[in-house]
This record gives sequence, structure tokens and C-alpha cells, in this order.
Amino acid sequence: MKQRRSHPRTLGASIPYIDVMDTPSGKSPPVVLVVEDEARPLAVEVVEEAGCVALEAGDADEAVALLESRSDISLLFTDIGIPGSMDGLPPIKILLVSGQVGLQPFELPSSSRFVGKPYRAAAMVEELRSLVGSL
Repeated sequence: MKQRRSHPRTLGASIPYIDVMDTPSGKSPPVVLVVEDEARPLAVEVVEEAGCVALEAGDADEAVALLESRSDISLLFTDIGIPGSMDGLPPIKILLVSGQVGLQPFELPSSSRFVGKPYRAAAMVEELRSLVGSL
């Protein structure tokens, strides 16, 4: 895996400048909001390995604040059982994960996927690339 960048990704933090010339397509990489608790470091690593910029939230309330204040978030990577008061899902692509419950494709919003925990990092990188590749 590539070396993790050390930059702020939490509420109120700005996304670091990304040189679009460093990306294969010449476009800025997608911004993915990671809403996780104990598995957040792995999820952020997976997002960055997929070539995306990770923005972190520790609970649903923090995620809602970020989603309301930013227009550049293109995908939500979230655990289903995350604490907080989110009611419903945002109208963006969503990658849902859980080690407690399982979801069938018909139970998911359009442009969403579910992966059960524990997951393999390499498989999640491919899942993320597939989702963001269709942006």
C-alpha cells in the first residue's frame, strides 16, 4: 500500500491541496467521507489506496454536518451501526459495511453497495474504485 498522507480529515478541517497533475486522469481524486468508529484507520487506508481523498467523521452527527457544509463529497463509506442521529441517507453513492447485520441488494439505495465485516482490504479497494469510477 502506498504511504499514508498525514493531513487533517475531521470536521472543520480542509482537504489538502492535491496536484491534479499527479492523478492519472488529470482530475482531482474523489472525496470519500468515512464514517466509522473502531475500524476507521483501516477504512481510511482503503480509501486512500483506492486513489481517493479521505474525510473522516466519528459519528452520524459529524457526518451530517460535513455533508451539509461540503459539496465535494462524492461517496459515503459508513458502518451501518454508527452512533448519532442521521435519519435517512444522502443522495450520493454509499458503501455500507457492517459486521452485525447483512443487507440484500434490494434493501439498498440505488448506487449503493454493502460489504460484510470483516472485509479484505484489497477487495474493498476494488469495490471503492468501481463505485467512484462511475462518477
